[in-house]
Amino acid sequence: MSMSNDIEAPRPVVKKIQARPQHEGVGAIVRRSIGRLELKYFDPFLALDEFSVSAPAGFPDHPHRGFETVTYMLQGAMTHEDFAGHKGTIKAGDLQWMTAGKGIVHSEMPAIQGTQKGLQLWINLSSEHKMIQPKYQELLGKDVATVAKDGIEVRVIAGESMGIQSPIYTRTPTMYLDFTLKPNAHLQQAIPPTWNSFVYVLEGEGIFGDSKSSPTTAHHLLLLGSGDGLQVWNASSSSLRFIVVGGKPIGEPVVQFGPFVMNTQEEIDQTIEDYEYYKNGFEEAKHWRSEALSGHDF
Repeated sequence: MSMSNDIEAPRPVVKKIQARPQHEGVGAIVRRSIGRLELKYFDPFLALDEFSVSAPAGFPDHPHRGFETVTYMLQGAMTHEDFAGHKGTIKAGDLQWMTAGKGIVHSEMPAIQGTQKGLQLWINLSSEHKMIQPKYQELLGKDVATVAKDGIEVRVIAGESMGIQSPIYTRTPTMYLDFTLKPNAHLQQAIPPTWNSFVYVLEGEGIFGDSKSSPTTAHHLLLLGSGDGLQVWNASSSSLRFIVVGGKPIGEPVVQFGPFVMNTQEEIDQTIEDYEYYKNGFEEAKHWRSEALSGHDF
C-alpha cells in the first residue's frame, strides 16, 4: 500500500530524542521534546509537549507574549479561559491555534474527570508580528480536513496533504499533519525544501526516512534533514500514529524568558515590566482571575 506523492530527495532522520516526563503547570506531567537542553529551539518551533493531566492539576492563570500555541487534544477535554473574556472547551480531536501576540493571560484546565491528553506546540512569530493583537482559531474534530486512502489516514491540522487543505491560517508558514498508517502502509509526504521539519510518534512503531532504519516507537521526536519530503513505512502488525510538523524558519535572534519570547534582552525586560505593571497589552490582567482558578486553592 502506498500513496502517490513521489518525492525526489527523501529527508533523512538526523537526530532522535526521547521525550521524558517532567512536571509543568500545577501537578501536570508533560513529555517535552523541543524546548529542553538537547533541543532548545528548532526554528520556528519553541516547544513541543505531550501533556497528561487529571483534575485538580492543570495549567492555571499564566501569561504569554511573542508566539503562538497550538493545542491538539488526543483524549478528554480542556477548558480555556483568558482575560479578554474568551472561554471554550476543546475535546479529543479538537484544536485551538492561539496567537498570543502582544500579550494574553489565560488558564488551561481539565474539563472532565479522568486523564486529559494532548499536544501543545509553540511556534515563534517574526519580529513584525510579535506585538499584534491576540487571536484564536478553534477547529472542532468533525471539521478537521481528513482523508483515508491506501491504508493511510491523515488529519490536516495545518497545511496540505493528500489533496486536502486545512482552513487554519498560519502567520508563520506551518504544516501540521496527524497520520495513522495501517500495517504494511507506505507514506510519501512532500515538505517544502526550505522548511525545518520533524516527526513525533504517538502510537505504534514505524520506519522513518530510510527503509533500512531501525523502527522508532512512541514518545520519540525525529528531526529531519534536508530534502523535499518524508518516507514512512509501517512494517509492524499494529497501527502507527505520528505527527509531521514543518515550518518556514524565521532566522531571527530568540531571547526567551519562560512564557515570553522576543528578539532582544531589552524587549524581554520591557515585557516583564509590562506584565508586572499591567500595561502594553496586559492591562486586563490586573483584575482578572479565571473561574477555574477561583475554584482551586493552588
